[in-house]
Amino acid sequence: SRREGLGIYLYANPQSAREREFNASMEEKAEAIRCRRFEQLLNEQFGFLDKEKMRMDFLEYFRKKCYKKHQKWKVVYEHFSDFCRGKCLLGEVTEDFCKRFQKYLLEGGRRDDRKGTLAHNSIAGYWSTFRALLKEAYKERLLNENLNDFIEDIEYEEVKKNFLTADEVKLLAATPCEKPILKAASLFSILTGLRISDILKLRWEDIRPDADGEMAMFIRIQKTQKESIHPLSPEMLALCGERDKGIVFKGFNRSMTQEPLKKWLKA
Repeated sequence: SRREGLGIYLYANPQSAREREFNASMEEKAEAIRCRRFEQLLNEQFGFLDKEKMRMDFLEYFRKKCYKKHQKWKVVYEHFSDFCRGKCLLGEVTEDFCKRFQKYLLEGGRRDDRKGTLAHNSIAGYWSTFRALLKEAYKERLLNENLNDFIEDIEYEEVKKNFLTADEVKLLAATPCEKPILKAASLFSILTGLRISDILKLRWEDIRPDADGEMAMFIRIQKTQKESIHPLSPEMLALCGERDKGIVFKGFNRSMTQEPLKKWLKA
């Protein structure tokens, strides 16, 4: 059995016809809700389609998920919203529907009336995010089956990575940057090898003396979730600025790695 409070109250001792009529009306509503809940339980237990659930706004469900996720989820949401033209009910999310969205992404997608082609690895990343959404919807019992079992993944292409030479790093360090915090965080990343995700969450509490009394970083790498200790040279510590509390590189954010970083590199 399951109990659910409905917030419906009755007159304990109705004194008039109106009060008795009110009680009867409320009991009728409560019974209707009980019947609806029982129907939902049967639908879940025996795999029947729940018509009410099928009319749920899946696009709104996706949008709310974005609040707790990485920025990429919002980008994928925008592409998905364009694909379904701003309207998608849960009942429409089928294997064929998902395959059509995959084809839409592979053909480049359309957003803000731009007709540019998305990079293949961007498409692969967006598709991986959408599959993660489907997985969560299945775990939350919104979807009756795991659609990821029936749709193919998009493989990433191997990308040749370029690395800065020592001379290029020296040249970069000698070049003025309009955003000093971007320059400090970037050079610190180059010297320590930390990813941007770890730079953004680095706190002063993570920088303290090690067992030998030398200054070091004690951090848990976000991507691998492994704890590690990184010795810090005087040059690295100088990039952090004066010791404070909270986040080390205050004011630094991901958006700076777009146009501001490109402008500095070009200079």
